[in-house]
Order: sequence, then structure tokens, then C-alpha cells
Amino acid sequence: MINLKKEFIIFIVLFIVFSFLMHMDVWLSIPLEHLNNLFYHAMPYHPLLYVFLIYLVIALLRGLFKLIRKLFTKK
Repeated sequence: MINLKKEFIIFIVLFIVFSFLMHMDVWLSIPLEHLNNLFYHAMPYHPLLYVFLIYLVIALLRGLFKLIRKLFTKK
């Protein structure tokens, strides 16, 4: 259960960071208008899709590093 909470926190942090990085100019100049426009976007779920893909890449890299570390550590 702790791992699930940790992964959920990682996903939420990635979501927030990438949403601000991708649209920083809009979030800083007109945040409420930008938030309202998200509901009328042709593809409103696109931030979740992009963050999920980034999360998958990061999870694969973490798993690869964990596997390499396990191969090179003595038992």
C-alpha cells in the first residue's frame, strides 16, 4: 500500500510540474481563463495521457536501474 501511495504522489507531482512547464505563460498571465478553457478543449484528457506516458518511461528506467543494481550487488 505504501508503494501505491508513493507512485500516486510521483504521478501527481509529474502532472503538476509538467502542466506548469508546458503552459507556464498562460498559467501565470490568465490562470482562471486557462482553467475554464481546459473543460472546452477538444481533447481535455491530453495532460493525463502525456503525463502517463512520461510516468511509464520513468517507471521503466527505475525498473531497469533496479535490475542492474540487483545484478551487480553481492548476495
